[in-house]
Amino acid sequence: MELTMSYPTRPRARALYRVALFAALATLASACDAPRRDGVETPYLHSTKQLIPSALLPDDVKPQTSNNNLDVIEFEGRLYLVFRTGPSHFASPLVMLHLVSRPLGDETSRWRHEVSISMNTDLREPRFFAFGSRLFLYFASLGASRTAFEPGKMWRIERLGDATYSEPTPVFVEGFIPWRIKWRRGRAYLLGYDGGENIYNFSGEPLHVYFLTTDNGTDWHAVVEGKAIVHTGGCSETDFEFLGDGSLIAVLRNEAGDQDGFGSKICRAPANALADWSCKPDKRKYDSPLLFARGDAVYLIARRNISATGNYDLGRDELEYSQKLLQYQVDYWTRPKRCSLWRVDVESQHVDWIFDLPSRGDTCFPSILVHDEQSYDVYNYSSALDGKDISWQQGQGRPTFIFRSRLSFLR
Repeated sequence: MELTMSYPTRPRARALYRVALFAALATLASACDAPRRDGVETPYLHSTKQLIPSALLPDDVKPQTSNNNLDVIEFEGRLYLVFRTGPSHFASPLVMLHLVSRPLGDETSRWRHEVSISMNTDLREPRFFAFGSRLFLYFASLGASRTAFEPGKMWRIERLGDATYSEPTPVFVEGFIPWRIKWRRGRAYLLGYDGGENIYNFSGEPLHVYFLTTDNGTDWHAVVEGKAIVHTGGCSETDFEFLGDGSLIAVLRNEAGDQDGFGSKICRAPANALADWSCKPDKRKYDSPLLFARGDAVYLIARRNISATGNYDLGRDELEYSQKLLQYQVDYWTRPKRCSLWRVDVESQHVDWIFDLPSRGDTCFPSILVHDEQSYDVYNYSSALDGKDISWQQGQGRPTFIFRSRLSFLR
């Protein structure tokens, strides 16, 4: 399961200086740009640190050019980090997942190598899941062609001891891609989708979003019996949060498009019918959605398209479906991107931009941990933070790095 690759490094001192400078500028910008409302907390960013590549990595963990899909979890006094690394953003048989850990609260200690996974194909969407005293890592395998999106299986490994893990085991249905796993109100929830190949084959065939739970950490079934699929259409990546009355709100990426157009959907479900989702379309596409709640406020971290409107849906309704989808994807691919903090208005099911996290080019696959009552640590990937702005297309072939940014809230 091990693979050694070389990484084209930059002078470390210069890189650290760039990160520190960007963090300072982002802090100033966030303090100025964040909307202020009576009784509503004001978020701000006050530090960013590069984690991957790093001199603190174990010698046998070799980041390649592209370091992106990631997840983090706190478990038994340690911070666990998993990340995808490969020659570029695109699929390759050289892709690996590296899992490392270090003591909680100690950002100066070296990471310990836990395990590395390679399957001679693309590996994405790694998701940690702690069930009692057991720690699992779920992930998806896809094809090896850089020009195709070929979902394979969802896999699971389990931690057996320090740096000791089970062999990968296939889970659930063929072609299923896990997106978010979280504990809420004493219960585990998994959101994922199948039909992902339909996003890029222009067939118009639907995708299915699943809302699942587990009673043992390994076997997943519908949250509401008989209703594992909560959305059928063009949506894939999805996250949700519960509201105070037990209802839920969810953000779904609608890249493939359906009768509601293209972009995203903001959906609600009542407490007594959690599988009955009613949705409102949004012309913006919130790639890699991550939702978290603070009191009555619901926040979203997701990719932002840098254009006059920010829209993915360009309103070209005179075009056939396949022409429309192709034009929208090309336009989106050739524009710059950010990873941003948004606020979700629960009543109107509308999303408001707050500010950008340190990010540029190829970016946005966030994971979040609570730091303290007022702060969160957001882990994310990005192209280099300095220099001339570049498109998402340009960033996907260049080096990407993994950062930790601290996000705080003040009244």
